[in-house]
Amino acid sequence: MSDEKKPLAGSTDAVHAGTNYDRPHRAIVREIAQTATYTWHETADLERFMSGEDSDTDRIEYGRYGNPTVRELEERLAALELVDDALAFSSGMAAITTTILTLTKQGDHIVLFRDCYRRTRQFVSTMLGKFGIEHTLVDSGDLDGLDKAIQKNTKLVISESPTNPYLDCLDLERFVEVVKSHGRIRTMIDATFATPVNCRPASYGIDLVVHSATKYLAGHNDVLGGLVAGPSHIISLVREHRDVMGGVLDPHAAFLIARGLKTLGVRVDRQNTNAMRIAEMLSQHKKVEKVFYPSLESHRSHAVAKKQMRGFGGVVSFVVAGGRQAATRAVDGCRIAKIASSLGGVETLIEQPAIMSYFELSPEELAAVGILPGLIRLSLGIEDTEDLVRDLSRALDEA
Repeated sequence: MSDEKKPLAGSTDAVHAGTNYDRPHRAIVREIAQTATYTWHETADLERFMSGEDSDTDRIEYGRYGNPTVRELEERLAALELVDDALAFSSGMAAITTTILTLTKQGDHIVLFRDCYRRTRQFVSTMLGKFGIEHTLVDSGDLDGLDKAIQKNTKLVISESPTNPYLDCLDLERFVEVVKSHGRIRTMIDATFATPVNCRPASYGIDLVVHSATKYLAGHNDVLGGLVAGPSHIISLVREHRDVMGGVLDPHAAFLIARGLKTLGVRVDRQNTNAMRIAEMLSQHKKVEKVFYPSLESHRSHAVAKKQMRGFGGVVSFVVAGGRQAATRAVDGCRIAKIASSLGGVETLIEQPAIMSYFELSPEELAAVGILPGLIRLSLGIEDTEDLVRDLSRALDEA
C-alpha cells in the first residue's frame, strides 16, 4: 500500500476544514444559521439564480436544499474522508436508506454482509422487496461468497468495517477488486465504527462512505445525524433524492456535530487505547469465553485490521460464560459503564444485544442472526483506562 493510501489521523482537518474565517467579527466559531428560508433583493436576483447565472455558488434557495452551518460540516467530513463531497442527513439511517434508494431501482439486486446493523439489514431484506429490489446476504468477510452472490442485475454491495457487533474488518482492497471485476457496481461502506481517524475506505477505492454521525463524529450522545461521503457526481444524485425525501439535518444539530468533529482525533485515540486494554484484560478473564476485538491475534480479521487500520476502534464485544443471566449480572455490576444503546460517545456504554437490540427475537431467531445469549457489547468512552479495567473486572468477578 502506498504512503498516499495509509490512513491518517486528520486532526488538523477535523478542526479547520470547511471553515471560512473571513466572516463578521472574524469569529472563530461559525454562527448557527437558524433559518428555514432565504430572501432576495429583487426578482432579477432570483431569476439569475434559477437560470444558473448567479456567480454566488453558496447562494441557497430554501432550507431543505442547504444551510451554511450544515455545509461547513459536509465540507469538513469530505476533507477527512479524502473525497470530493459529503452530504448530511437527519440520522445515520436516513443517510443509508436515501443513498440506497438513489442507487437502485425496481429489478436491481443488492448484496449485503450479514454481520451489520440490524436496521440496515431490515431495510434491505424486508422493505426494499416492496419496490422490487432483490438482495443476497453474505457471511461477514466472505469474499468468495460475495463473488458468487453478485448477479447480472447487482447494482450495489454494502458492508460495514468494522462490523456490528463482532468487529470484523473487511479487506477493502480485495473487496473492491471482487466487486469491480463484475463491472459497474457501486460499493458502500458504513465506517461508523472506524471513523476517518482509524480508516478511510475511499482511499482503497470504495465509492461511498457512510457514517452515523450520532456516534463518534459528534461524540457526546447529544445529537442525531448521518453523513455520506464520496465523489461529487454520485453525491449530487443523492442530494437530489434527499431534497425530495426530506431527511435533512437541522442547523443546530450540524453545529453540534461539527463541534464534536474538532476533538475527534483525541477522543478516538483515547477510545482506541481503552478498548485495547479492556480487550486484553477480557481475553485473560476466567469468566469470559470469547472476545471480539481486531487487535487480538485470536480475532478472525486481525491481519486485515493490522494492515489497513490506524487504530482498532472503541468497541469491544465479548461472550460471558453462563449465558444470558451471567451476562446480565456482569452488566448490572458495572458502576462506570451505563446501560444504553448507541456507542462512540465520551461515556462508556454497555449492552446485551439479545436484550437491547434483538429483544423481540426468540432464541432460535437470535441464533439465526448470530447473536449469542451471553454476548455483551461495550463501547468505551474517554474515562481513565485503569478505572474502566478495574470496574469491569470486578463486575465479572461478581457475576
